[in-house]
Amino acid sequence: MEDVFEWKGITGQLVTFKDEVGDAEKITFIGSPGVCTPFAELLAYAVRDKETHFIPLLDVGDCHQFDAKPYAMVLKDEVSNPNESDVVVLLGGLSMPKYDVDTEEVKALVADILKENGLLIGVCFMDMFAKAGWLEKIDFDCVIDGTLTGVVKK
Repeated sequence: MEDVFEWKGITGQLVTFKDEVGDAEKITFIGSPGVCTPFAELLAYAVRDKETHFIPLLDVGDCHQFDAKPYAMVLKDEVSNPNESDVVVLLGGLSMPKYDVDTEEVKALVADILKENGLLIGVCFMDMFAKAGWLEKIDFDCVIDGTLTGVVKK
């Protein structure tokens, strides 16, 4: 993969994500529970006019749809159906060694839920997919990768 566009800040990431999903109507995020969930919520907020779902790790039986509330995006209590998604988004936490996720299982899940000619997008920070070797194993259409830096002031 080669760099094709540079963005800065959270707004840049959200606008880039919204542009990449385009006119997709149904988007499913797959990521680690807890850590990836708020990032999925933030990305889902950027495309709140679309149907969005979250699958923790690879547990499709625990998939839940996001609901846009005036105060936040929240996951509905009932289990939802991610099948026939226009876009599947793999979140970087999924590739962290502590979760020991098999990329072959990831590809099988994506094949099950992604609509024909749908997009597979990766969203990560700190080049996580490259560090985990997933860029060679998963055929992403696009990866949106950010670098976090910060400072504490007192």
